[in-house]
Amino acid sequence: MAKWERPWIGRTGLRLAVTFIAVAFVAIGTVLGIAAATIASDVHELVGAQGTDLTRALALASAAAYGHGGWADARLTPVFDLVEQEGSASQVRDSAGRVVRTSPGFAKFPAGPVRHQPVIVAGKTVGSVTVKFDDRGLGAAIEHYETLRWHVRIAAAIAALLVTLVISVLVSRRLTVPAGRLIRAARAMAAGDSSARAGKVRGVEELRELSTTFDEMADALTDEARVRRDMVADIAHELRAPIAVLQAGHEAMLDGLVEFTPENLASMNDEVLRLAQMAGDLQVLASAEPAALPFRLRQHDLAAIAADAADSLAGSFAAADVHLVRQLSPVQVMCDPRRMHEVAVNLLGNAVKFTRPGGSVVIETAPADGGPGQLAMLRVRDTGIGIPPDELPHVSERYFRGHRASAVPGSGIGLAIVDQVVRAQHGDLDIASQPGQGTQVTITLPLAADS
Repeated sequence: MAKWERPWIGRTGLRLAVTFIAVAFVAIGTVLGIAAATIASDVHELVGAQGTDLTRALALASAAAYGHGGWADARLTPVFDLVEQEGSASQVRDSAGRVVRTSPGFAKFPAGPVRHQPVIVAGKTVGSVTVKFDDRGLGAAIEHYETLRWHVRIAAAIAALLVTLVISVLVSRRLTVPAGRLIRAARAMAAGDSSARAGKVRGVEELRELSTTFDEMADALTDEARVRRDMVADIAHELRAPIAVLQAGHEAMLDGLVEFTPENLASMNDEVLRLAQMAGDLQVLASAEPAALPFRLRQHDLAAIAADAADSLAGSFAAADVHLVRQLSPVQVMCDPRRMHEVAVNLLGNAVKFTRPGGSVVIETAPADGGPGQLAMLRVRDTGIGIPPDELPHVSERYFRGHRASAVPGSGIGLAIVDQVVRAQHGDLDIASQPGQGTQVTITLPLAADS
């Protein structure tokens, strides 16, 4: 398996990280803006309320100082000291608007909020107070609060961006590293490295599943390439023998070493027929797709097709000393008779090749499951060498040829053709086998409509 270096996050990961940071920055800016607008409004309302409360308190204190002696006897010094402690300046006037008392520097006091409040004694307005506010006292506290608040906002924004950067890098790496491994494995396979695999990746579930699926696909392609090479080697081996016989016989006749007799020609003709049979098998396999094979479906007796196939191979069974048993019940199906004859011949041919002398092969036709259902069956079972369990699921795949079958002549593509032909006629192929006990192949086809 190919090993890959551990990359950082790559260009895609960097783009993702920048995108996350940009989104975080916009979100932080929006939150801070909304907070600044709402909190500033609340703070100004609070400042205004406190200024109004201070002015009212000054008016009440002035009314208490007014007492019964009027402004002439009023002791306003404590009141003005309280105002100065709050960083403000004040002025008291009588009901006629004359100045009674003024804080030092009232006239030159910095411009700022100004509050007015009447002084009421016994329900009668006896004067008024005016309070000016500047950046000292409450104003200074508000300004300090505003400055501190912006410092906190900036620090919070920087911390949020740093956290976002760390998280975005981790998330981007979790997404891009598995994807990068898949891309490199795919490129390596495209360049001819059949051992390239993505391997086990850590990431989101979809990427883990994609990686597993990719490796399974790569394994399947590797296995298919292997069995294809084996199949080509088997076919080359099978072709070499008849070609060698033809070449040797032809050269012997040309050199006069062998007489030009019907017997010698017949022997060479047998080899030509063997080559033609293999070429025909390969041609059928190349076009063996349900949409590509030409079929003429019509009602026909499946038992008659099976009987013709058995008759055509009677000599092979006799020569192999294998007993052929026929259990043929008439059953009408919709099929292409010529194609189904090829299927039956193929199944019987496989059975006799893999059955030892003295064994038996049974060919059977009947309604499926032994009753008047909607399907009919063609079954061939033998007492041959059987198929290993690990090879059984693959025997009908293209180019597959089992290890035990390599000692038996043949191209190894017969069951692949059978599977395609049966499926093209809306049927199913089922194979059951036990090593050393034999194999059973069952084909089911739809019954004819009037059966």
